[in-house]
Amino acid sequence: MSTLASTHTAPLLRDSFIELPARERARSLFDPGTFRELLGPFDRIESPWLPLQGVVCQADDGCVIARGTIDGEPAVIAAIESAFQGGSIGEVSGSKIAAALELALRDCERGKIVRPVVLFETGGVRLQEANLGLAVIAEMQAAIVALRRRVPVVGVIAGMVGCFGGMSLAAALCSHLVVTKQGRLGMNGPEVIEQEAGIEELDASDRRRVWQLIGGEQRAATALADSLVDDDAEAVRAAVRSAFALGVPAAHRSEQVDVFLQRLARIDPASVTPESMREVYSTKQNANQPRKEQA
Repeated sequence: MSTLASTHTAPLLRDSFIELPARERARSLFDPGTFRELLGPFDRIESPWLPLQGVVCQADDGCVIARGTIDGEPAVIAAIESAFQGGSIGEVSGSKIAAALELALRDCERGKIVRPVVLFETGGVRLQEANLGLAVIAEMQAAIVALRRRVPVVGVIAGMVGCFGGMSLAAALCSHLVVTKQGRLGMNGPEVIEQEAGIEELDASDRRRVWQLIGGEQRAATALADSLVDDDAEAVRAAVRSAFALGVPAAHRSEQVDVFLQRLARIDPASVTPESMREVYSTKQNANQPRKEQA
C-alpha cells in the first residue's frame, strides 16, 4: 500500500515551472522573501504604439523585472510573459530588459557583482514595433556580452512558446543556457519556415518532428544549450544556482567560431536529421572547459 502511494503521489510533489506566469517564474528562482519588482504593473509603463493599432496593451508590457538574491548574492531577473503577444519584444519590454542588464553591469563595474538571469519565452521582435524592437534587442545583446566578462549571464527557456528570432541570438550569447524538453530554440519558428520554404521543408503541425529538431533535449544534445532539466520549479532553480557556481566560462559559445564552422562543414544540407545533427555536435565543447573565477 505504501509503495503504491509513493508511486502515485511523487509526481504531484513537482511544481511545474512552465505553468507559472512570468512574475511567479521569477519569484521561484529568488531566495524566499527577497523578490522585489521594478517598474511593475502599477507604474503603467505601457507601449505607446499598440493602442494606435487597435491592440490592448498590458501595464507591464509583458516583461517582469525583479531584484532579489540567489544563494544570498544580489541578482536581477528579467522574465518575459508569453501570454501577452506571444512574449514578443517591443520598445518598452525590450528597454526594460536592456536597462536591467545595463544597471547590473554598472554595479559589477563598481565591484558589486549582480547575478543576471533572463527567462526567455518569446517569438522575437513584436511586429507592430519592429524597428524599435530590433533596436532594443541589439542593446540587450550588447549588455549581455559586456556583462558576461564579469559574471555568468544565465538564460532559461522552459516552454511553451520557446525562443525565436533576434531573442534566440540573445539566448545564444548567454554564458549558460538552461532548457526543458518542452522548450524550443531556433532562429525561425516552425510556422515561419513552413510559410517561407514550404511544407516539404517542415510541417509545422508535426509536433514530434519540430521538437526532434529544435526542442530542448535536441538543443542540449547538440551543445546549443548547457543544462536539460525537468519541468519543475525546484529543478530549474537548482540549475540556475549551479550555473552561477561554475563561474564565467573560459570561452563562450559565441566565441568558439572555428569549432562551429568545423561542425557546419560536416553537415549535408540535403539530409539533415535529428540523428545526424547529434552526431555532428556530439562533443560538447563547453562541458569540460575551465571556468574563470568571478571578478
